Amino acid sequence: MENSKRLVYIEDDAEMIELVRLILGRRGFDVIGAAGGWEGLNIMRREQPDLVLLDLMMPEMDGWEVFQQMKSDEALRHIPVIVITAKAQTIDRVLGLHIAKVDDYISKPFSPPELITSVERVLAKRASA
Repeated sequence: MENSKRLVYIEDDAEMIELVRLILGRRGFDVIGAAGGWEGLNIMRREQPDLVLLDLMMPEMDGWEVFQQMKSDEALRHIPVIVITAKAQTIDRVLGLHIAKVDDYISKPFSPPELITSVERVLAKRASA
């Protein structure tokens, strides 16, 4: 079995993508950056990643729109999603975790261990499902 898990990180900030690529790359994850929602959806369809990391606040198409597009697409709806966002209010967490049913919710700024733990937990949960 191939060990390297493929992740797509949809984020309009290139520096954030590089940071996450660095953190998760050290753990053997292959992180593909997407500069926005449309690009992210195209990459997901092409790559069929093991996990999607999703920023909420982006121009053109925000993270919730991307999430809705994923859930309405037969080929993408099974892919787990971790939201990574500066929108840290409680209402956003509740919306994300309990209403939209994302797999996890990380607030910026986050620590590398927090990100790694979340990614590994969501992938382990998916593997045992």
